[in-house]
Amino acid sequence: MASNRGVVYMGPGKVEVQDISFPDLVLRDGPGVNPLNVGRKCDHGVILKVVTTNICGSDQHMVRGRTTAPPGLVLGHEITGEVIEVGRDVEFIKKGDLVSVPFNIACGRCRNCKEQNTHVCLNVNPDRPGSAYGYVDMGGWVGGQSEYVMVPYADFQLLAFPDKDQAMEKILDLTMLSDIFPTGYHGAVSAGVRPGSTVYVAGAGPVGLAAAHSAQLLGASVVIVGDLNPARLEQARSFGCETINLSEHDNLGEQIEHILGVPEVDCAIDCVGFEAHGHGRDHSEAPATVLNSIMEITRAAGRLGIPGLYVTGDPGAVDEEAKVGTLKIRIGLGWAKAHTFVTGQTPVMRYHRELMMAILHGKAQIAKAVNATKISLDEAPKAYNDFDKGAARKYVIDPHGLVK
Repeated sequence: MASNRGVVYMGPGKVEVQDISFPDLVLRDGPGVNPLNVGRKCDHGVILKVVTTNICGSDQHMVRGRTTAPPGLVLGHEITGEVIEVGRDVEFIKKGDLVSVPFNIACGRCRNCKEQNTHVCLNVNPDRPGSAYGYVDMGGWVGGQSEYVMVPYADFQLLAFPDKDQAMEKILDLTMLSDIFPTGYHGAVSAGVRPGSTVYVAGAGPVGLAAAHSAQLLGASVVIVGDLNPARLEQARSFGCETINLSEHDNLGEQIEHILGVPEVDCAIDCVGFEAHGHGRDHSEAPATVLNSIMEITRAAGRLGIPGLYVTGDPGAVDEEAKVGTLKIRIGLGWAKAHTFVTGQTPVMRYHRELMMAILHGKAQIAKAVNATKISLDEAPKAYNDFDKGAARKYVIDPHGLVK
């Protein structure tokens, strides 16, 4: 049996690179695997040699101990790899294909998948609609921050790159297709960004930067990014965004007025989620801050894209209500301003092909926007620690040393 290694969550604040089982076309029992998923045969799946796999802010929530993730969970839902084995029911994906894996696991057969709502597939997670690799309460599908991984429903899900050599030249861009580029783009589309729009993006982490770049691609006239981290704001400015340092200013509308001449924007995107902090020099965790602030500064009849993660279980929350995802949101304000809210996981397959074409033909430079930084598998624990401290980087793990 071939060997395999992966990044494993060991408990709050701790990840390790460990020997893990080599994947086969069956979902075996293990940490976080729903009992009803144990033994699922995946002859419709493939085994990938992982070429790149990225560290995501959603992973960081688990590593901080802010979810109910069990120790022993193999992490990683942003996966790009080479097909080395195909199941007997796979017809169109071939051995040797270089493919992007949507982080949503989707069967392609249920009503939601047929309606392009692959983020809430009905057949892959016995707990609730929707699933992902290496993530808490998502059915237990093994994560891809590893050397090898199994991917089910290959013909439906996988995006094969048309030319492997061309793809490897742009792999630091293409690796973002599994999650953060479509996620940022979905946030911008959900917010109604169009040519001439003024846009506020809450959060300058990788998803926020991807949302800002996506807003630019969609024709926004001004993209304003707010964050508490000066280094991340500098990264946003590097590709033409206006920025607001929220650790120095607690009146967001006033700062937007300094930039635009009016204290509101056409569209807003929440790329922070449930670990949000308040604004100002003495800021502390206040999980409804972003949602309430973007309602305040978005024009009447505007739209709010909310790709930032919100959870139903947060053992480290600031109060008992927040521990079950109940936040003090000013829904009356949103109602009065006739806002449209779009939440939930991103349906990656709705966007990944067009974004791939934008990358391959030089229209999108997402790796530059998010400061893609290649590391080895063994460097992953340090990268998690640096990311937790606010590093203005998107860490891309190269398990086999294949990336130039």
